Amino acid sequence: MPRTKNKRNKLHIKKGDDVKIIAGNEKGKEGRVLAVFPAKERVLVEGINMRVHHDKPTQDNPQGGRIERESAVHVSNVMVIDPTTGEPTRTGRKYIEGDANSKGRWVRYSKDSGEIIDN
Repeated sequence: MPRTKNKRNKLHIKKGDDVKIIAGNEKGKEGRVLAVFPAKERVLVEGINMRVHHDKPTQDNPQGGRIERESAVHVSNVMVIDPTTGEPTRTGRKYIEGDANSKGRWVRYSKDSGEIIDN
């Protein structure tokens, strides 16, 4: 069913997730997601895809110089690590009914183990 109200891109990755790189030069490495860019379908992973950035001299950094920074990776090249097994897994979404005092909510779950990924 197509989205009618919320047209924002939904990704299977969230900030703070532990992920494994499954394709590209960094294949096999793991890291934590620092930022997610849904419009570009990219994620920034800690210590992955390091690039050299040339900074101009400023008052804060009078020397300037070359600084290594993470660069964004396409979201299709990363998989969430299942918290129970420690292996990469596909994710799904399901609705969990709330009790009498609270309404339900959507959560992500592991397709392999069925465990809920979101806290």
